[in-house]
Amino acid sequence: MRKSIVLAAAASLMLAGAASAQQQPAQQPAPATPAPAAKTPAPGGQQAAPAIQSVNIVDITELPKDTQTQVNQVIAQRGDAGLQKLRSSIDATPKVKSALQAKGMTSAQVVAASMEPNGALTLITKKAS
Repeated sequence: MRKSIVLAAAASLMLAGAASAQQQPAQQPAPATPAPAAKTPAPGGQQAAPAIQSVNIVDITELPKDTQTQVNQVIAQRGDAGLQKLRSSIDATPKVKSALQAKGMTSAQVVAASMEPNGALTLITKKAS
């Protein structure tokens, strides 16, 4: 079961940018659309982020080597600003912050996150070297 969660998390890490985009308070205005489209609520638009139902914390060393490589690629593409944004979001969410604290960790050890449609949040951590 844990392997399937880890594999699902790794696969969705390719979309890690979406996790940080969900935390943006201000959105870019959409391009002008015809008036009829404005009458229908969110046609084909982004849905609201699901509420966090569970928090899974996985150390990167527990992942298969190829998944670790994918995670490291996502981390490199996101950059320091994206990582800081992710960590700030974690610190601002009591449920997530307390889950990390229960494992003796802080947001500073989180390197990636993945949110599933069912509300399962997976945090991938890396121990300080």
